Amino acid sequence: MEVVGHTMANITRAIRLVADINAAISVASEEQTLGIEQIERAVSQLDDVTKRNAALVGQASAAAQTLEEQVGQQRQMLSAFRFRSQTMA
Repeated sequence: MEVVGHTMANITRAIRLVADINAAISVASEEQTLGIEQIERAVSQLDDVTKRNAALVGQASAAAQTLEEQVGQQRQMLSAFRFRSQTMA
């Protein structure tokens, strides 16, 4: 009988150990899931910022092109005038 009691105690300890391991795995899985969700949010935010930056670059490029065209038009308009420095040279 004593052997049966000892064996049952060992089985009970093993079951508790397995339950503890399962609980630890569960906690670790939950933490991992939270970490992955945070990474997904961060990547999504980076993607949004990248898209906004790309749009801003496009707008800046268009503005630079417009300014370049305006400079050309102003040079053309100013070429009709003679300035003193040009007439004295």
